[in-house]
Parts: sequence; C-alpha cells; structure tokens
Amino acid sequence: MKHVYDFTEGNKGMKDLLGGKGANLAEMSSLQIPVPPGFTITTEACAYFSTHHAWPAGLQEEVDAHIHALEQKMQAKFGDAKDPLLVSVRSGAAASMPGMMDTVLNLGMNDAAAQGLIAKTNNPRFVYDSYRRFLQMFGDVVLDISHEEFEHALAELKKQKGKKFDTDLTADDLRSLVETYQSIYRKAGKSFPQHAREQLTLAINAVFRSWDNPRAVTYRRLNDIRGLKGTAVNVQSMVYGNMGESSGTGVLFSRNPSTGEKKLYGEYLMNAQGEDVVAGIRTPHPIDDLQKEYPQMYRQILDITAKLEQHYKDMQDMEFTIQEGRLFFLQTRNGKRTAHAAVKIAVDMVREKLIDEKTALLRIPASSLDQLLHKQLDPAAKKKAKLIARGLPASPGAAVGEVVLTAQKAHDEAQAGKPVILVRTETSPEDIEGMHAAQGILTARGGMTSHAAVVARGMGKCCVAGCSDIMVYEKEGKFTTKDGVEVKEGDFITLDGSLGEVMLGKVAVVDPQLSGDFTELMRWADSNRVLKVRANAETPHDAAVARKFGAEGIGLCRTEHMFFEESRIKAVREMILAADEAGRRKALAKILPMQVKDFTELFEIMDGFAVTIRLLDPPLHEFLPQEEEDIHELAHEMGVSIQAVRNKITDLHEFNPMLGHRGCRLAVTYPEIAEMQTEAIISAALSLKKKGKDIVPEIMVPLVGHPKELEMLKEIIDRKAQELITRSGTALSYSVGTMIEVPRGALAADKIAQHAAFFSFGTNDLTQMGFGFSRDDAGKFLKQYVDKNILEHDPFQTLDTEGIGQLMEIAIQKGKSARKEIKLGICGEHGGDPASIMFCHKIGLHYVSCSPFRVPIARLAAAQAALQ
Repeated sequence: MKHVYDFTEGNKGMKDLLGGKGANLAEMSSLQIPVPPGFTITTEACAYFSTHHAWPAGLQEEVDAHIHALEQKMQAKFGDAKDPLLVSVRSGAAASMPGMMDTVLNLGMNDAAAQGLIAKTNNPRFVYDSYRRFLQMFGDVVLDISHEEFEHALAELKKQKGKKFDTDLTADDLRSLVETYQSIYRKAGKSFPQHAREQLTLAINAVFRSWDNPRAVTYRRLNDIRGLKGTAVNVQSMVYGNMGESSGTGVLFSRNPSTGEKKLYGEYLMNAQGEDVVAGIRTPHPIDDLQKEYPQMYRQILDITAKLEQHYKDMQDMEFTIQEGRLFFLQTRNGKRTAHAAVKIAVDMVREKLIDEKTALLRIPASSLDQLLHKQLDPAAKKKAKLIARGLPASPGAAVGEVVLTAQKAHDEAQAGKPVILVRTETSPEDIEGMHAAQGILTARGGMTSHAAVVARGMGKCCVAGCSDIMVYEKEGKFTTKDGVEVKEGDFITLDGSLGEVMLGKVAVVDPQLSGDFTELMRWADSNRVLKVRANAETPHDAAVARKFGAEGIGLCRTEHMFFEESRIKAVREMILAADEAGRRKALAKILPMQVKDFTELFEIMDGFAVTIRLLDPPLHEFLPQEEEDIHELAHEMGVSIQAVRNKITDLHEFNPMLGHRGCRLAVTYPEIAEMQTEAIISAALSLKKKGKDIVPEIMVPLVGHPKELEMLKEIIDRKAQELITRSGTALSYSVGTMIEVPRGALAADKIAQHAAFFSFGTNDLTQMGFGFSRDDAGKFLKQYVDKNILEHDPFQTLDTEGIGQLMEIAIQKGKSARKEIKLGICGEHGGDPASIMFCHKIGLHYVSCSPFRVPIARLAAAQAALQ
C-alpha cells in the first residue's frame, strides 16, 4: 500500500486520504501556484500508528525516498552541515481543525546545520532565530517540555536587553537564547537529537499522536466530526519569512469571514515566521498595508487569491510567506466564517454566477443560522452604557456575561447555568472547551486572524480580540483597563463583536434584524423544500415571531402554558380542588373566556394557516403550590382548610408523573376539561370565520396509546363542536388528531388512525418512553453515553433514527394503511434539528414544527433534505 504522496501526485478530491491541507497543496501545485515542494503521509498511516504504535511496513522507505527527491528539487541535503535542507512537519485532517493538532517548523536544524546556514546566507540573525524557534516547537510538541519554559526565557532576555519585540533582538542575543533553550532540555532531562532523520521520525510520530490529544478530541466532539481515519502529515521544504525586512508571513481570506464583504481580508508581519501573525505578540498589519509597502507583491497575492477562489468556488483561507521578495503559498482551504458572512457569500456567489442556488443552499450548515437569530445590543441602551475598552471586531454579535479568566472556569460556570465571557491575554487551542461554553471571548492580544478570532467565528461566538486597552491578571482574578477601571471575575461585562467594544455591566438586547440576503436565501429554500415548517407557540408574541421567520402555522400549542398566569392559576386550582363535577364546571366556566381570547389571538396571527391545539397534557399536581406559605394562601382564597389542600396535593402526587395521570387520561377522568377547551377553540374560530378570516383549527389529543381513548374523546369533541357550529349557523371545518408519543400508540397506529385526521409525533416523550430514559434525569449520564460511543448523539437533541425512528416508520405505515390521506408531522424538539429533519423528509412527513427561533433553520434544513 502506498503511504506517501508527492505534492505533484494528489488532488483536492483526495481529502480523506491526504487530509485537507495535503489535498489542497497538491491541487495548488497542479494550478502552478508557487508552493514549496513536499510530500504527504496519508491518514491511513496515522490510523495504523494509532492502533499499533508503530509505522506500517514500507513507510520508512517511502519517506526516505521522498526526502531524497526533495533534496534534489531544493538542491540541498537533509541533515547536511554545509548546505542543509530544513522542512516543516504539519498536520492536516480531512476536516479543518484550526490549531488543534501539531506543527514543527525548521526541522533539520542542529548546531552544525546552523553554522552551514550562516555561511550560506551570511545572515546569522535569521539562522539563530530559526534555531530558537525550532528548539521551542520541537521541545513543546515532540518532547512535552512546557511551552511556558521557553516563553519565560525569551521574556527574561527581552527584559534584560531592554527590548520590546523578538525582532529587536540581535544575532548574539538569539545565539545566547539558543544556548538557554538547550539548557532547558537538559534541566527537563530530555535529549535534543542532533540527527535530522531522528528529528523527522519523532516529529511525524508527534503529529500522528496529536490526532488524539485532548484539544483535538474536544474539537471533533464539539463540531460533530466523525468517521475520519486520522491526520495526514505534510512534510514541506521550508521557506523563510524571518530573513529580514524583505521577508514576511501572512494569513488572508479571499472575502471578509465576519461580514462576507467581497474584499481581501487578512494580516501580515514582515521579518516573521509561522505562528507570529496569529499569536498576536506583535501587532500584525492589515493586508491593505502591503499594497502601499510592496504593491507588486500585493497584486501577485490578489491574482493568486482570485484564481484560488474561482477554482474552488468558495471563500478561501490562505497562508503565505515572502522570502526575500519571493512569494510562496503554504496552504488554502475553504475558510470558516460567521453565519452572516456565509449567507452573504453564498448569495453573492450566486449573483456572480460562480455557483447556483442549490449549491448555495447546501453550503450553509442549517444549524449555523442560529447565530443570525441571536439577540443584538439595544442601540438606546448601548448609548447609556459605560465603554471601558476597544479592540478588534473579530467575530460579530453581542455577548453579556460574567467575567472568567480561565477556560476551565468558563466551562464549570456555564455548566452551572451562568452566562460567562472568557477573558484571556490570548487564547490557545487548549482553551477550546471554555471558548465553546462562553457567551463571548475577549483577548488582550491577537489579530483578526488569531486563534481566538478564527475559532470564535467558526463557533458563531462574539469575539473582541487584540484589545490592548486591557491587562489580564489571571492569578489576581481581574483585568484592568488603560483608564484604571478594574474588572474582577464575576463582574458583568458586555461585548459588541461587530465594533470591537467592551462595556461594563449588562446592556439590554433586542431581537435581530435580518438582511435582504437572508430573505433571498430563505426564498430559495422555500422553493426547494417539500416539508412544511410550523412553530411550537402559545403566546401572541411567539406566534408573531414565528410568522416573521416564515412559519406556516402552529404545529403545537401547549394550552397548559396559558394557565400559569396569576389571573388564571386561581381558577385552575379551584377546578382541581373542586369536590365534584359541578364544582369543576363552575371553575372551568371562569377559564373559558380566557381560553377563547387566547385562541382568537393565535388564529388571527396565523390567518389562513393551520393551528394545532393540544388539549391539557401535564399532571394536575403541577398547578398546585408546593411552598407552605402558598398552600396557606390558596386555602384561604378557596375557602377550604389547609389540610384539605395538603390532602389534595398528596393525593395527586405521582412517583413518575411522566407515566401517570396526564394527557388524554385527564380528559377520560374529567371529560368536562376537554369540553371546555373544545368550546373555546371552536368559539374563537367561529367568531373569526364570521369576520371573513380563514381559520384552520386542529384539535390534538395527547398521549393516546389505545384507540378507544381517542374514540371516546373524539366523540366528546365532535358533540360539543357540532353543537356550537349548528347554533352559530356558520360553516367551519376542523379536524381531530393525536400525538404519537407512547410506543403502544405507534404500534396500534392503524387502529388509532380510524379516529384521527392527523398524527403529530411527540418525539420528546416517544424518546423518553422508548429508551426508558427520564428527560429530567438523563443529563446526569447521557454525556458519558455519547463520550463512550454508546450513543452517537444525545437522543433528546438528535432523533435516534434506528430505534425511535423505527417506531415512527411503523406508525406511518400502519396509519396510512387505515387512512391513506392522514396528515403527518412532528412537534418534539427534534423538529428544529437539521439531522432529524433530514430523517423526517426521508420517511415522508408533511411538516415539522419547532420553536419560533428555529423556523429558519428548519426551512433551510428541509430544503437541504430535498436537495440531497
């Protein structure tokens, strides 16, 4: 088996084998882009190494042969003292994982090679700078010597010499730093290998191992990256951006990854190498400055960038190095971007005829639209806020939270339900878990292409980077501003990632305003999807938001949510505490006009669209007070004894209320509840029908597991509905259906369908009862189930298609066998999950219903399901 490919052998379609970086380096080579020569060790070799902790047979010989070929191309010799060839060793998986795995630059350097390079280049400063970089990277990545040890030594040398930047250090300074670094190896009990071949073997092994390092594993988990073999290893001849002021390095995007603007976006540093731009120790220059400084070089970059974007037909994220006036491109990949940028770029590229509408729709992860629907800072409130610092607008949006200074604390506080903002001098890949947990990220150092900026944009997190107005004191638990403001851990701050502003305290937020590009994208989605999209809503506000986001009706109105207002809960409690049916009906008569008003408002907002109203579902004990003070107050209001209230609470208590007296079982016991709700629904619909409104009421009976439950309750509903329709003299169509949320209901669907005009899958309960998991308690252990690969996803977030999905398919098949035209939908939380929507499309549902703010996500996911 072939384990090594020269850059001239591969292409962009070989990502699974060569990793994204290797495949794209091969593609760029074939496009005549100036790429330093090199070769790629395959992901299959990594997979073998991960299992066997050794190289596969033949890999050593292949690496040796490709090193020899590289020596001939570069006219230099690997490990030679007089004319040494130096290489970089870089990771590259099939999926982009920025900063998560390891890299070693300047490999092949040793004491003898350093002298040979000095003689060859007559540039001792460059050589010792490269040597100290190699010692630090190799020690950190390969030999596990703390990165901080090297950083501390560098900081001490700069302090001793009175220098601010690395570039201010002389050749002699850097030579002494090399000696200090070598002493760090000795103190750590590690041996620095002087032989280039040994260095290469150890570095390749380190990159292989980095596939399974904690940050890489966490990144894959957070981004749901699965099924990859491992990382490829790219061995590439070095080009040097640190040879002086005519050399440099940079990171750029072919379009703005924050806004989507069609303009070159990036940063560069002269006399710099590798990580200098993203580390933020020196402030990088915006790429536009290169146009003034080196116009010819800028034009060349512009031409190559345009060529790559045209070729890949997507926004590109690129790295380049200038070596003494000569340009090299070190990588290109499809750039990570915010959802706002993704929408704009996709729509713009369709207008530019670079891609078609279908490609545009498939390109945007549906779940990323959630970023667009986050609340924004209220402009009026922001005017009154105290601005304490300004940085770079690295990732747009608003974030309000308590200050935390470590990734671990961000994770822990977020787990406890607190909104937090992670404040760091600069983030590193190890901070990935804390970044994911935080509402927003603020760093004192780093540019627009820093680790914090790139990762935040990929996550859709608000980020203000390179905020030199602040100093972070992690040990003291605070940060200070240049104006002397002290902000401690636990204090609230607000970030405006669109303007790079930091404000003290909480600033109010408002609903987002969506752009014309978003409307255009949604129009394309609607013209391509088959599934209808409804919303779960029971308040006028939620219904209006849902309509604004394009909902085609309400798929679930949970009527119990309407009962908890202070003006209503008393009547509900009176109904529960009533001694007999007459007492219950008296209390229900008080609730009736409230319910009529509720349903009238919803019908008006959804004029012309179906509104599915679920009859009362939760167990009655949920409406009764638990606190002693509230029990006394209720007894007094109801004119009953305190003991009578306590007795009722005890009587209604259930050990497992999710399996108890709830859903249709309530209406079987107390049919007058179903009667009152039917009267409210039909009365509201009739009053609007008389005004010429197009009203489509659907009455949904919850928790049906036996056909006779639905048969009995449908008879009650129909009797009351027909009585009201006849009395009004107005024609009104309505339908009665059920939720399929009990496994027996799915298995008996053919019999239930004889009485049901529609099925709506309540997948929250169906998952709970199908697995035997409690929704309330599953959080205590489900994470371990996912981490240990027992389950691929939390089944309450993404539908378990193998088990629960099979119950749904059985219900559909049986339901259609009894009623061919039965309407089928889903109204559990899965109705807003893209992967679950894909399954719903596949099994032939007619609609999904989700929370109002997930309606656009569902519309796009439904289109993607149809297109795929």
